[in-house]
Parts: sequence; structure tokens; C-alpha cells
Amino acid sequence: MKFISWNIDSLNAALTSDSNRAKMSREVLNTIINENADIICLQETKLPRTGPSKNHKEILEKYFPQYDYSWVSSQEPARKSYAGCLTIYKKELEPKITFPILGAPDTMDNEARIITLEFNDFYLTQVYTPNAGSGLNRLSLRQIWDEKFASYLERLDQDKAVIACGDFNVAHKEIDLKHPENNHRSAGFTDEERNGFTNLLNKGFVDTFRYLHGDIEGKYTWWAQRVKTSKINNSGWRIDYFIVSDRLKEKIKESDMIDSGDRQDHTPIFMSIDI
Repeated sequence: MKFISWNIDSLNAALTSDSNRAKMSREVLNTIINENADIICLQETKLPRTGPSKNHKEILEKYFPQYDYSWVSSQEPARKSYAGCLTIYKKELEPKITFPILGAPDTMDNEARIITLEFNDFYLTQVYTPNAGSGLNRLSLRQIWDEKFASYLERLDQDKAVIACGDFNVAHKEIDLKHPENNHRSAGFTDEERNGFTNLLNKGFVDTFRYLHGDIEGKYTWWAQRVKTSKINNSGWRIDYFIVSDRLKEKIKESDMIDSGDRQDHTPIFMSIDI
């Protein structure tokens, strides 16, 4: 099976806006469609609390006529049109779909950050991990989230194998960003967040990209929009992942990035696995 994950940073904009960035987003969507994946996971959809509008649904049907989808949007007391996930899957798959509540702090459980699909032989979970925030004001809450999410995947793994993907908002090791020396107290590269990801892997999971590619350098999934030259100079971070249960690692065929052209922010990632 083939899986794709992408933090799209506003599905509404990608589907309906005429801005240059939205046009680039649609080009990436067309690239994704041509990959013919079985399942596509989108994070940071920023849809309203009622989910996709009639117009959104019509456009999604044109893009993905062979697929069904499931969505989750932020609910009170979380901010409106904040975070959000949407999972698109081929119609013949017919998964059981759940929207887990972790018991996370603050409004995190209301921020629409997880969708889990259950199949006969495995679970697929997509996640949009909370950012530690400006000035690391949410770091302590993020640490609790990381612990609870790791425990959640561990519980799933006790039942059947797990594939987890999404924007984990952490560059795990120094090799996972261009300038580690400047970022040890930046959100996404603090020791606390990196240790949280290590703790997750230590519960019986594998970073599929590193498993296949080893210590290859200069491979990233995110480039800051606010820095015009970030992608030109490849000043990126690898913060999007496919991780799988240890017992699936020999079945991994491919795990890599999908070229998103000149568009900054996140690029899609994909994984192919015999499952």
C-alpha cells in the first residue's frame, strides 16, 4: 500500500483561493493525485467546525472521485478553523474510523489533531502535533501531549501493527535541520521535544525514512515561509514522519519526500509498504 502525508496549511485556501500560494498548493495536490496513493492524510486543514462546505465537497469530489474521506475540525473551547485533519482513502478500503481523545491538557483534545483508521491487520493514525509555541509558551503542555500520544500508539500496537504519520513538529536529531547550532531553544528542536520523540520510538516504533536512508543529510520536509530564501538555500527542517511498528520495518519499500516545487512550508511525504 502507498500512503501520503502533507501539512497543507489550509485546505480551504488550497481549494478556493486565487492567491499565488493557493495555486502552488493546487499544483502539489495534482502531484499527490498522480501518485495514486491508497490513503492521503492532510493536516492543518483549518476548516470550520462544521467541516467541509458544499463547495469544498464538490471540489474534493472532482480531485478525488475514487476516494472517500473523513475529517475532524476544532471545536469549542479551541479556536475556530484551527488545526484540523482530513484523511482521504480509496472507497474499497472501508476502514473503521475513530477520533481519539488523549486526555491532553489545555484545549488540545478539542483542536482536531488525530484521526485513526482501523483495518484488519493494522491501524493508521495521522497526527498534527501541537507546536511548542512562541517563546516556548506551550512547551510544558506539549511534553504532556507527547507522553499521551506515545502511550496511545503503544496501546494500539498491543492490538495490531501501527502506521503513524503526520506533522510531528520536531526535528529529532541535528541531522534533521540545516542549522542545529542556532536552534536548541527553538520550538521543534528543544531537548524536551526531541526526547519526547525518542521516547515514542523506544516504545517499539521506527522512523521509516532514517531506517531506509540512514544518515543522509540535507533532506527536509519544511522550509520557513517568512524567510524568502529558505528553500532556495535548503535551510529546512525534517518534522514530518512516517513511523511504523518495529515488526513492520522489513516490509517498508519506500519512504521519502515528494517534490513541491517552489512552494515553501511543508512538502508531502510518502511511504510504500507491503501490508
